[in-house]
Amino acid sequence: MSTLSDTDLDHQMVTKAYARWAPVYDLVFGAVFERGRHAAIAAAERIGGRILEVGVGTGISLPHYSKECRLCGIDISAPMLRRAQERVAEFGLTNVEGLWVMDAEHLSFADNSFDVVVAQYVITTVPNPEATLDEFARVLKPGGEIVLVSRVGAEAGLRRSLEHWFQPAARKLGWRTEFSFERYLRWAEKASGMRLIERRPMPPLGHFCLIRFGKDGGTERAHDSEPVRAAG
Repeated sequence: MSTLSDTDLDHQMVTKAYARWAPVYDLVFGAVFERGRHAAIAAAERIGGRILEVGVGTGISLPHYSKECRLCGIDISAPMLRRAQERVAEFGLTNVEGLWVMDAEHLSFADNSFDVVVAQYVITTVPNPEATLDEFARVLKPGGEIVLVSRVGAEAGLRRSLEHWFQPAARKLGWRTEFSFERYLRWAEKASGMRLIERRPMPPLGHFCLIRFGKDGGTERAHDSEPVRAAG
């Protein structure tokens, strides 16, 4: 009889899924998620400093950051990270401090280590999204931001029904389909010192959003006072 918990099994499923995606990820998803990637990078660069990219994958985003930013990347998939390391060498990315195989829910970094935490297409893939967001908040410096590009599930209607129907198959591919925006809001309400700054729809088809959370404290920045933008 297996002694693995549901969470352990979920980790294994995601790890295996992304090991399969590694050879073809850039080809399949590179153009599809391009606008979301560049929006996340632009948001992170407005703060700059030391940036942690969670779920760095094949490192497709790394060459597009300003060389003034110091970058760290983690991913649960060793095959993905091998491709990222090749990209760092190919482009001579001396601003990349390191790339590590690491579980997003258990970050091996000290509190207040980063000015920005970026996670693109990650939150709906991890077994425990709220615990993962807690870790992002822990390693984020006061005054910093969490920048997400993430799928947002439908709240009602046919699309919501289809998302729930497709969910078992989606988990085998490495993601969730039914993740509602209410989960992000509930997390921010419970998390100490975190607040929603922005929600902006992203292609394809507006099923994804750029979501920014700010951490209170530190030097206030002008863009912290921006109104929240809701999806249309």
